[in-house]
Amino acid sequence: MLPYLPPLPALTCAEGDLIDRYLEAADLLGRANPAHGGDTYRALRAAQALVRKAAELRDALALMHQRGETELHGDTLARALRVLDGERRTARVALPPDGVH
Repeated sequence: MLPYLPPLPALTCAEGDLIDRYLEAADLLGRANPAHGGDTYRALRAAQALVRKAAELRDALALMHQRGETELHGDTLARALRVLDGERRTARVALPPDGVH
């Protein structure tokens, strides 16, 4: 049985793309985070993929701007990030507490 997830807030397609690309980039940054240890090859692969994801993130924001979506609605986008497990996914980007790897 799948866990209950609150519904996503209403987003434009461009906002949905922005959220998806942002989380994908955060996942890759977390894999490349040297504070978490691991091997250099894995971090290298994540960094290489990050270049493509950063371009996709840029393109999502450029499309929003071109369509006249000139404001990021932080509260709504933060709710969407939380529903999509953004807190856990972005936590790997930060430094872990001392002594924890």
